[in-house]
Amino acid sequence: MSMSDEQNQSFELPPDIEEEIQLTHADKLVGVFTEPTKTFEKMAKETTKFYDWFLPLLLLIVITNAAVIILMTNPQIKYAVQEKTVSQIQNQYDEMVQKGQMSKEQADEQIEKIRDQFDKAGQGQRIIGIITSAVGIFIMFFIVSGVFFLFAKFALKGDGTYQHAMTAYGLPMYVFSIQWILIVIIGLTVGKMYLDTSVTSFMDLDKSTFVGFILSKLDLFSIWFYWLIAVAFAKLFKSDQLTKYVVMVFGVWLGFSVLFYWLGLVVPFIKFFTGNM
Repeated sequence: MSMSDEQNQSFELPPDIEEEIQLTHADKLVGVFTEPTKTFEKMAKETTKFYDWFLPLLLLIVITNAAVIILMTNPQIKYAVQEKTVSQIQNQYDEMVQKGQMSKEQADEQIEKIRDQFDKAGQGQRIIGIITSAVGIFIMFFIVSGVFFLFAKFALKGDGTYQHAMTAYGLPMYVFSIQWILIVIIGLTVGKMYLDTSVTSFMDLDKSTFVGFILSKLDLFSIWFYWLIAVAFAKLFKSDQLTKYVVMVFGVWLGFSVLFYWLGLVVPFIKFFTGNM
């Protein structure tokens, strides 16, 4: 054996030591796209890290708000968004007028005030909107993580913690960051605001109708995202039965989406919190 062979052999790490080398967050970021199953299997052997769910969520908030700001710099998109918003509010006011809850004059006055607010919208309102959006995203994140945790822990008898659930739900959020970058490119190209990449959006269907709502779930990025969540929960909750976690994750997603869709018809205010479920 030559001296060089002896040196190379001396620097090889034993298998048990190699397994103890922990993944960096960069490793996990790449792994969730390239080898999600192996990545989450390795993560299951490590202690959960705060930044494994916080960084993807923070990046999503930053990219989402940046994307909206960039898209709204396009006059055509800005005008279309404002008119669509006014039209939706106008329809609500028309229903209230028909029910005798407000007069036609009051409805017209409120619409004019809304148009004035659009014209006078400044930096302060944008900042408030960003803060409100960020707070809402974090609140929904903790709630949804809790729902998935309860199903994984008690319905599927998984061996994991709420911290594992936050990581399983949070790390795949990088998928939506990529989605928003694509949305900006498409939006600026065609001069239209999109909030997702679903069939409903590209066919310009009304999401408030049941058909539009169902087709809004046909979104490759959403399907990819929830499949990654299923893989993450199966591995972090130490299960070899991926199928039942896929059924659980997609069942919770679609089941609660339908539930909140019907609740939104009764209590429209709910739509503001569940519009992107």
